[in-house]
Amino acid sequence: MLLARLLNACHHFPGFVYAAVRLIEATSTILVEVRPRRGSKPHCSCCGKRAAGYDVLPARRFEFIPIWGYAVMLEYAMRRVQCGQCGVKVETVPWATGKHTLTKAYMLYLAHWARKLSWNETAISFGTTWDKVCQAVEYVVQWGLEHRQLGPLRAIGVDEIAVGRGHKYLTLVYQIEADCVRLLWVGKERTEQSFEQFFTLIGQELAGKIEFVCSDMWRPYLKLIAKHCTQALNILDRFHVVAKLNLALDEVRASEARRMVREGYEPVLKKKRWCLLKRPENLTDNQRMSLRELLGYNLKSVRAYLLKEEFQLFWDYDSPAWAAKFLDAWCTRAMRSRIEPVKKFARTVRAHRELLLNYFRAKKQFSSGVIEGLNNKAKVTMRKAYGYRTFRIAELSLYHVLGKLPEPKLAHKFF
Repeated sequence: MLLARLLNACHHFPGFVYAAVRLIEATSTILVEVRPRRGSKPHCSCCGKRAAGYDVLPARRFEFIPIWGYAVMLEYAMRRVQCGQCGVKVETVPWATGKHTLTKAYMLYLAHWARKLSWNETAISFGTTWDKVCQAVEYVVQWGLEHRQLGPLRAIGVDEIAVGRGHKYLTLVYQIEADCVRLLWVGKERTEQSFEQFFTLIGQELAGKIEFVCSDMWRPYLKLIAKHCTQALNILDRFHVVAKLNLALDEVRASEARRMVREGYEPVLKKKRWCLLKRPENLTDNQRMSLRELLGYNLKSVRAYLLKEEFQLFWDYDSPAWAAKFLDAWCTRAMRSRIEPVKKFARTVRAHRELLLNYFRAKKQFSSGVIEGLNNKAKVTMRKAYGYRTFRIAELSLYHVLGKLPEPKLAHKFF
């Protein structure tokens, strides 16, 4: 049959022959009989060495990639071998692994599509089950983790994403170098003990060679980075710094808007939140007119807005020395503003002054932009599945999509 010729051309294994091929119309299945080539010896599943045959087990079926809407099954009677080193063992076959009923080619095929679709959509599209898609992804991820090279590492980024209600987080560590952007590690929860596991994974020697680390201002992150990455510049996450300032501005606006309503003044701050929080170049025409009108009032919110816009100039500097002078001068003005949320932000900036200046010492090569982009991909991956019930499944999915893991080589690509 033509199918046997095709399999011999694209999925051939020395020592085995595709024999009879028959169509089972009742189940829409194409059954391909596989037999060992005459005179070939089986391989021991433990040590991999050739050994004499012992006996033959009942035939097993292995699912292959479906074709023309028909399920394709490889049927083979496994041999047991008399291994001088391991004793009596079942042979290993090159098209499958362990007790999996899926062929390696089919698992790679399903895993490829599971990277693009949700696992449930993949199962429906190829007439299989969610569990088998999960097995395929797990096989590919485990193989990739065993064969990937962690080092050398020059720049990494660490952040967390929310995965459920009740402050449940995953800690994610990425490699963020220009020629390699990938997920390195997924940690359960956002704790110091969890993040410590990453440094246990890579070892002290590799951690000591890291040159740049991007993180937010969470104290356990800063503590462990200083402890393990002794040669690294810790660059604070620009996104979170700006977010904290925007939070302070919004707190000022909300408080002042409530006060004006309470004291009977005209509610000029009503519906003005995004006028103040957006960058000027992103404002709509109506928002731009509203902001121009609002800037004519002598309000705390207006003064806080002007301080926020002035702080954006900090990121335009190239020299760490000039950036430091600007930062010190801005913090002095913020502390004299008598606006408590802005003063609180200024105290935070002063406490992390050196870490902020590391952005300029690294010549602006690394920032949180890459990390936030990867975090968005991680969130889309989890949203596509409407969340995962267990950490293990979430970890598999994130490694599969973002890990850039190596994959087993096949004689032919089926996708």
